[in-house]
Amino acid sequence: MEENFDKTKLILPGAILISAILVSGSVLFYGMSLRLGANVKQAGGVPAKVAVSVGNGPILGSDKAKVTIVEFSDFQCPFCRAFWSDTLGSLKKEYIDTGKVRIVYRNFPLQFHPMSHPSAEAGGCAKDQGKFWEMHDKIFSEQTKQGSGTIQYSVNDLKKWASQIGLDANAFNQCLDSGKYKAEVDKDLADGNTYGVSGTPTFYVNGKVLVGAQPIGAFRAAIDAELK
Repeated sequence: MEENFDKTKLILPGAILISAILVSGSVLFYGMSLRLGANVKQAGGVPAKVAVSVGNGPILGSDKAKVTIVEFSDFQCPFCRAFWSDTLGSLKKEYIDTGKVRIVYRNFPLQFHPMSHPSAEAGGCAKDQGKFWEMHDKIFSEQTKQGSGTIQYSVNDLKKWASQIGLDANAFNQCLDSGKYKAEVDKDLADGNTYGVSGTPTFYVNGKVLVGAQPIGAFRAAIDAELK
């Protein structure tokens, strides 16, 4: 999991040092199990359910699914990419395609990922053409081709990738250049902060928080508990 911080409070050397610490600390969160946020506990440690809105997030799965997973994610986050590559496929096969679960994608662009906000806006522009999930997969897959860790890319790359998945390039480019989805991405970020999201990826399984690039077993346990 990668966590957010306020860069405006740091001078350059401190920013470099703290960025390194955050990346190192993220590794510790990579395999963490189910965790309760500080603001989602009840007396006795019983998990509380947070009333998490789906916002205008794109949905994968049936509206009739008994379990809704709201994912707060960052397109430039390597741990979000790890969830996409290692877990989402199994989750889709076992639960989403069978009508038991739907997943809703919401944006939580971290300040130290310069392309996370433009990428989130690109997702909105792709959604306009009915291809959010294709763009979602493309952004992560193209980064995977370049290696592990945080990958640097540009707005021009986003435009190239959009064209490669068959989007109307002129419409997509105009949408992205106009900042049409900036406010919506900012709303996702603000909502995430309200719910207690501090890093990515963070998931709410019918309102119960699950943090980090969890293996499929952690999702099975959380989902099956809700299906019973």
